[in-house]
Amino acid sequence: MMRLSTCLEWLYTEAGDDIGDRVRAAAADGTDAVEIWSWRTKDLDSLGSALAETGSRLVSMIVDPQSRLVDPATREEFVAAVADSVEVARRLDVPFLVAVAGQVRDDVPRPVQHAALVEALRGAAEVLEGTDVTVLLEPLNSRVDHIGTYLDTTSEGLDVIREVGSPRVRLLYDAYHSIVMGEDPRTELGGAIDLVGHVQIADAPGRQEPGTADVDWAALLGTLADLGYTGGIGLECRPSVSTSQAMGYIREVAGQVERSPR
Repeated sequence: MMRLSTCLEWLYTEAGDDIGDRVRAAAADGTDAVEIWSWRTKDLDSLGSALAETGSRLVSMIVDPQSRLVDPATREEFVAAVADSVEVARRLDVPFLVAVAGQVRDDVPRPVQHAALVEALRGAAEVLEGTDVTVLLEPLNSRVDHIGTYLDTTSEGLDVIREVGSPRVRLLYDAYHSIVMGEDPRTELGGAIDLVGHVQIADAPGRQEPGTADVDWAALLGTLADLGYTGGIGLECRPSVSTSQAMGYIREVAGQVERSPR
């Protein structure tokens, strides 16, 4: 069954600024899995209370603070941030911590930056050994939202995951970023779905809710199912309507895909 989650930075904001109230609003609307970005900017007591009260799960948050992982000088600060973040993750029962590679270093060859990224994530894997927490490496699009970012392709992201060689490090496949980069999900993920820990979605172009732009969502979710993906799918979009309305379309499509024989 496809379990949908919502990013509380952009969704259920109708409930106000308190993160706990957004958790409650999501739960009242039938969404019992949520995501955030920075945990350092949140009232963790309010968040924890709301999660316990509603039986909801916080699926992901970022490694906080973030670092430029393609620079080897940041390795130790990144590992320390992972150590801090995993303590919060264990407190709140969060399975995933999200990391990005950072801005490209124009004065340094790409293979050197690639190697630094791999080593940083190996350091994270050492911290996470013996826990149930996984770091997710997220490629971002460099055409619209993150111009100058180093890691902008799924293929290199998967190469990094393979080189790290740890089950505690997996790929976050953000379909929006991938599609903006002109990628085809079946081509990119075929034979590698076991390396994907989580999926995020938004329509493209525009990054609004599914059903507002050009993506064939039945086809995309069907592709994920055909490839054997059984993890969660996080809605990370800027809604053009109320969050409840924004969730309606993708819930319907997900249900249709689940009912379709494969």
